[in-house]
Amino acid sequence: MSNIPATLFDKVWDSHVVRKIEDGPDVFFIDRHFIHEVTSPVAFLGLEGRHLSVIFPEKTFATADHNTPTINQHLPVADPLSANQLKALETNSAKYGISHWGLGNPKNGIVHVVGPENGITQPGMTIVCGDSHTSTHGAFGAIAFGIGTSEVEMVLTSQCIMQPKPKKMRIRVNGKLGKGITPKDVTLYIISKLTAAGATGYFVEYAGDVFENMSMEGRMTVCNMSIEMGARGGIIAPDETTFAYIKGREKAPKGEAWDKALAYWKTLKTEEGASFDLEYNYDAADIAPMITYGTNPGMGMSITSHIPAAQDAGGSKASYEKSLNYMGFHEEEAMLGKQVDYVFIGSCTNGRIEDFRAFASIVKGRKKAAHVTAWIVPGSHIVEQQIKEEGILDILTEAGFQLRQPGCSACLAMNDDKIPAGKYAVSTSNRNFEGRQGPGSRTMLASPLVAAAAAVTGVVTDPRELIA
Repeated sequence: MSNIPATLFDKVWDSHVVRKIEDGPDVFFIDRHFIHEVTSPVAFLGLEGRHLSVIFPEKTFATADHNTPTINQHLPVADPLSANQLKALETNSAKYGISHWGLGNPKNGIVHVVGPENGITQPGMTIVCGDSHTSTHGAFGAIAFGIGTSEVEMVLTSQCIMQPKPKKMRIRVNGKLGKGITPKDVTLYIISKLTAAGATGYFVEYAGDVFENMSMEGRMTVCNMSIEMGARGGIIAPDETTFAYIKGREKAPKGEAWDKALAYWKTLKTEEGASFDLEYNYDAADIAPMITYGTNPGMGMSITSHIPAAQDAGGSKASYEKSLNYMGFHEEEAMLGKQVDYVFIGSCTNGRIEDFRAFASIVKGRKKAAHVTAWIVPGSHIVEQQIKEEGILDILTEAGFQLRQPGCSACLAMNDDKIPAGKYAVSTSNRNFEGRQGPGSRTMLASPLVAAAAAVTGVVTDPRELIA
């Protein structure tokens, strides 16, 4: 037994290593495996080709989200490729005894929303999915990361994966956030400081006052975007906020099993004196409402600032100019006042009930700007129901907005929700790459408050001006 103080990451990782390979990766056991319609069909074909089965079907959970329409989900899916992928997920899940929440199922929604809200995601677990934003589940004190199609097949057949242990980074943010500053602003601020590649090779533990005071929804937003600074994943120590969120959910432990789980979960924290390969410290008072101006999530700034000059932005001048040319922006321009054509609130980053409460707090008593197209997309049917029960739908309807049905929607444009070429979207999703939200689309990443302010004013607006 080692007396060296351990990090939270070490505790969870080391307890799941089945075998260490000298000068190679660890054979790593997986507690929960999420699958969806995009990355799983080829993995299942691999199983069939090798006459293999799914070793622990009860540890795998399937939901349809990427290719799903967000209107008229009761009708057949029009796109043939999407329809085939959705059917393949349903067929494969039934064949191998995997729980499947397809279109029309009341538990259906975005994979990284439905996992936590059904109590499948729990502290101390290892969680994978063929989707890079699996890092979301790290908010619960779990090690969670995205995997490729061949690895999906590996987990289905063996419940293990070959994985080198990443380096460890800790990011502390201490102090108190100002008015109108959300978890999305915190993560965009960190990424703007570290750049889109600044955490490559690391697993990040988030610590400090700001994360300790965040809701679980907020923590999920932060961990979700860990991947956008190159990290393998993000993790936050579980605490009373975590335990209160999980308790009573369908797949959560009950009775004596709950007491036993809770006792273990309370040990999941970094010990005093534990070492990290790299550490960063930030002050909450320095964080303002954020918005991106370029074509990667690291190109972010305070909404009241000016776009940096190339020499101040770092990186290649040619690539910086290419990014600004794509966006139709110029160095040292203000972002405030720029016209917005589309607003999207949703995705596995900001598709939870807290995000819609924030959006509604700005639009209440106001009207949607006439020229703005707004896609309001809950992350799950459970969130959709909460929106209705809490009166948020009434506020949205009165302001001229329409609520769509759950799905990944305009986050990645693998469905009908595509931003047209040349149009500007303020989006609460996670990526602003060229064409990410549709060929030629121009994306500005922001919080639900910034999105709401843009939706009612029609331009990029500081939400603090609209907060009562």
